[in-house]
Amino acid sequence: MMYDHDGAPLRTGRAAVNGTSLHYRTAGRGPAVVLLHGVPKTGYHWRHLVPKLTPHHTVVVADLRGLGDSARPADGYDSATMSDDIAELMARLGHETYAVIGEDWGAVIGYQLAARHRDHVTSLVFAEALFPGFGFEDHTALTPENVSGMHLWHLGFYFQPDVPEMLISGHERELITYMIKNERSRPDTATPDVIEEYVRCYSLLGGIRAMLAVYRAMPTDAEQNREAARKKLDIPVLALGGSAFIGERNAEQARFVAHDVTGHVFDAGHDLAEEVPDEMAAVVLPFLAAHR
Repeated sequence: MMYDHDGAPLRTGRAAVNGTSLHYRTAGRGPAVVLLHGVPKTGYHWRHLVPKLTPHHTVVVADLRGLGDSARPADGYDSATMSDDIAELMARLGHETYAVIGEDWGAVIGYQLAARHRDHVTSLVFAEALFPGFGFEDHTALTPENVSGMHLWHLGFYFQPDVPEMLISGHERELITYMIKNERSRPDTATPDVIEEYVRCYSLLGGIRAMLAVYRAMPTDAEQNREAARKKLDIPVLALGGSAFIGERNAEQARFVAHDVTGHVFDAGHDLAEEVPDEMAAVVLPFLAAHR
């Protein structure tokens, strides 16, 4: 369960959009902001940040296509298609303009949302993400530097058809617990409730297939990102990194695709909204207020 600043549960619903069905939660009042989670997470990732936003904003927390409690269609897991899902959801909910906060894959999708729907997105918070087409692939190489630092070993594994599904099935808890805790400088913030929720969703029928499909669309994402970057974003972008993970590189990447980028690095790992929600809110709220 997720709660607003008054302790009231968020309203929940489903919307048929862009050939699929998205589960979402919403609460609050004021200018709209949509929150986009990464992998292997769900909208539950934002549970600590939401009550800090709802006094000032109408918050929409979406479960991305194939993830959380959203439907798991056979295709459409490239970031452009997934961004169109969110644009249609926001229109369906009556939000003509809105800010976007994305983290990990949700930040990549958030970038595509801003690039493809420029008249609707007022600002973008781009948190702890590597851009396909702008350096993501460099971290998959088997080099001494990568092995001793941020080696994305799992990408090559995920791209092999069928084998990951076979090996992960029945071991969703072990994989998700390892990935979530290993990417944080504060592993104790991966509390039992969040592990249970992530494991529940990715253990549902088609959950691992959908997760792998997001990764397997990365070559398409790279092409989409390079094409979109030919016209840089004019909206303000707040690029947030964790010192123990992507850090300053987060803002460096964002400057490839946007003119107005402000960077901030927290003493944290990869999952800022769960590791340092108070500190994140203290940076995000003034940014959103300045760019309504």
